[in-house]
Amino acid sequence: MDNDKIDVLKEFLAADIISFIMEDLSLSADEAMNQFYNSEVFERLGDVETGLYCESSGYVYDLYKDECKYGHLVQ
Repeated sequence: MDNDKIDVLKEFLAADIISFIMEDLSLSADEAMNQFYNSEVFERLGDVETGLYCESSGYVYDLYKDECKYGHLVQ
């Protein structure tokens, strides 16, 4: 898969996850974006090796919640 397609998938997933964060934690869009864009999950989202960009929003959000809970990405 080329990088442009991966970037599009990554941004769709990010938008969903940011919405989940806003809803679950009652955060503003800016706060939710800051938290997610600075996470290890987001960093790995576009990595071809992890393939996270092909996973569902719910699955990636669960990884993000685990990262927040344990302080690092758990896989």
